[in-house]
Amino acid sequence: MRSRRIAPVLAVSAVATLVPALTPAVASAATPASKAPAAADPLKQYTQQKPKWKRCDAQSPASYQCATLKVPLDYSRPGGKKIEIAVSRMKATSTKERRGVLLLNPGGPGGEGLGMPLYLASELPASVKKQYDLIGFDPRGVGQSSPVSCGLKEGERNWERPYRAATFAKDVKWARTVAEKCRAKGGDALLQFTTRNTARDMDVVRAVLGEKKISYLGYSYGTYLGAVYTQMFPKRADRFVLDSAVDPQRIWRGMIQVWAEGAEPAFTHWSQWTAKRHAQYKLGDTPAKVRKTFWDLVAQADRKPIEFDGTRMTGDDIRAGRAVFFDVVNAAETVADLKKAAAGKKPAPSRERGSSPSPVPPSFARAVPSDNGDASFWAVVCADTRSWPRDAEQYRRDAIRDKAKYPLYGDFASNIKPCAFWKNGPEQATRIDNKVGALVLQNEWDSQTPLTSGQGLRRAMKGSRMVTVLGGEGHGIYGSKSCADKTATAYLTTGRLPAKDLTCRTPAGQRKDRLQLPLPTPPGIPGIPGMRDRF
Repeated sequence: MRSRRIAPVLAVSAVATLVPALTPAVASAATPASKAPAAADPLKQYTQQKPKWKRCDAQSPASYQCATLKVPLDYSRPGGKKIEIAVSRMKATSTKERRGVLLLNPGGPGGEGLGMPLYLASELPASVKKQYDLIGFDPRGVGQSSPVSCGLKEGERNWERPYRAATFAKDVKWARTVAEKCRAKGGDALLQFTTRNTARDMDVVRAVLGEKKISYLGYSYGTYLGAVYTQMFPKRADRFVLDSAVDPQRIWRGMIQVWAEGAEPAFTHWSQWTAKRHAQYKLGDTPAKVRKTFWDLVAQADRKPIEFDGTRMTGDDIRAGRAVFFDVVNAAETVADLKKAAAGKKPAPSRERGSSPSPVPPSFARAVPSDNGDASFWAVVCADTRSWPRDAEQYRRDAIRDKAKYPLYGDFASNIKPCAFWKNGPEQATRIDNKVGALVLQNEWDSQTPLTSGQGLRRAMKGSRMVTVLGGEGHGIYGSKSCADKTATAYLTTGRLPAKDLTCRTPAGQRKDRLQLPLPTPPGIPGIPGMRDRF
């Protein structure tokens, strides 16, 4: 679901206040700093590290630097096992105007963020880069930060599964197998790769960098990570931009189910837009006819798969591409091409649909397990919360119900997942309910974090303000030349939030620069090419 120095003497006071919030067994984030003597600080060995910065890669600018920090695997046992966190930076372009650090996260869970400073250096305005060191990091368990693995085979990584009575037992077996493999390979250590612990890692990064506070730009899942940080460390959050937001009330099954809920109005919106352009796309001159064209293609592909872009597409595969309907032009072009392929006509030259750039590997890069994105995804999604149902039959009932309610994707979203068989994580889900200032950015037609999701985060963070881009399509706003960019830049450079929630408008179907976040594309998942993405 996609996301920022003060003299070294201040690091000492930062260390003194770090213990209560970082160590759940000791105290809460609200514990007064005076009750946490620096002499007894169990995190001193982490917060007073001296990072050894070096050029990340010979092919990258010398200004793009990387370092590795140590953090405790389990913050309730800081003297125990340590893991590594890979961190990167590009220093502020102005020493005089420098304000602090801007931590960056591209989303996920499972998204690699080490390359974010280099990637966003060409997207962010000069006024922001003057004031902030851009700080990237691979979250714990991801990429270069002690990457986790479950040893999953290719077929076991396909987690988008439609509900069918004849295959449900096989789906249950798959979900159990994934959970058991992750448990066998990762053990209880895997339960420590959670959002709360990643937020604690962020606060270690803050202390190591000598900052009293951090600013933050988080996309997609990164909005939830940022919100959790504000809840755990409210006095250390400076200017937080939360772009394409996750609803903290729906962690995590509800955030997968919201894909199905959001797909239906997007499909209706697309059918209306496309019907007005029948002369161009020839999919129907009324919304009803456009919808019939699509569902006829699904039925045809169920009878006999359609060869499309080098893939044999079943009806379920077509439905699994529900994200395409949040982009009306791309959807109309894709369905028109699919219609031609179904008729046996030679398709037009393949277009690139929604591809994302790959993260830039550092020169010290270690080999990352092929299933790292999947393993880190399940680690967070399953261990962050204890709300996953344990009864396989409940998943069956929910999938049947939601396939009828949300025909495009309801059964995919509600079908059984490995979390049904996952051991509970060490902590309850974080309840977001604070008055920390933040700016939430949300497109009206966002496929991964639909509008209702952004509204949920806005409600939870009572001190925030929200900019809704009416007609806005795509996942990820700031840096995409959106009408919301001006407000975000003003907030980051002045600290002033809008007096009230705002809206701005981008005409639906208008071609513009799209922010393509450097997220990995989950392998082994069928569907319309290029439309795969997590939060």
